Amino acid sequence: MSFRTLLLIVFLAPIAVLGGASVLGLTIPVPQWGRDYVLRFALESEGATIDLPSVEGPDDPSRPLVVIDAGHGGRDPGAIGTDPEGRKFNEKDITLAIALAVRDELLRQGGIRVALTRADDRILPLPYRPEIARLLDADLFISVHADSAGERDDVSGASIYTLSDEASSEAAARFAARENDADRLNGITIDGQSAAVSTILVELSQQRTQEDALDFAGLVLREGERKLAFVPQPKRAAGLAVLRAPDVPSVLFESGFVTNLTDRARLTTAEGRAEYAGVLARAIRVYFARRSVPAADGE
Repeated sequence: MSFRTLLLIVFLAPIAVLGGASVLGLTIPVPQWGRDYVLRFALESEGATIDLPSVEGPDDPSRPLVVIDAGHGGRDPGAIGTDPEGRKFNEKDITLAIALAVRDELLRQGGIRVALTRADDRILPLPYRPEIARLLDADLFISVHADSAGERDDVSGASIYTLSDEASSEAAARFAARENDADRLNGITIDGQSAAVSTILVELSQQRTQEDALDFAGLVLREGERKLAFVPQPKRAAGLAVLRAPDVPSVLFESGFVTNLTDRARLTTAEGRAEYAGVLARAIRVYFARRSVPAADGE
């Protein structure tokens, strides 16, 4: 069929239909200007709303609130370790188990409110994690992770990161680049992020917030000194996207290496997770007690 013939069909067909309807005495309703004959659907852009998690603990907003973030989740497994039998251990499962253990320990002791960015196996964009802490007006944000050393199984130990525009080491820079790239690798795109806000965060304009984060990192190292194994120079800094909350002290706790046998035994057992939970819960309580924020009795 030629292009000219196609055009004739397009223009003449409606005329033929109207003519036939006129002969048969039929009336065909024609939309008029101003008539609301167009159907409109409100389409919510993907990721436009953040579902805030429930806050557990005392029903008292004056009590301190800590938000615990289990790294990765859903189709993003994070680091993967494999034992000699071929069983795989995903970072996303380990971080969630530790986050739940810390929550349970804090709730058991009382006096502190707790919220989890995720309480199940779901994927959560990086910008949403610190934003949840901000929207909940949290007093502290802790993102829990585990690392991988690739083919090396002799690398082990925990570490703790705070935000900095300059990485404390080459290893910290590599870690930050890998973690910050998680959304892109998992096909997540969040539009509308403010470059100005990002710059402010990287420049650490909220100096007091950063100082508080450093204090808490020191408490974790102190409380875990005889209970957990740490890497050499465990207090680290990097430009981690998950720590970019300008008004909430934020740290990333790297619990250990899934590729190391000793670390993995601690990371994947109830006894090992209880050690992590005890250390982090104690550090959290001391942190809030030092700031004269109401906490449980006995601090």
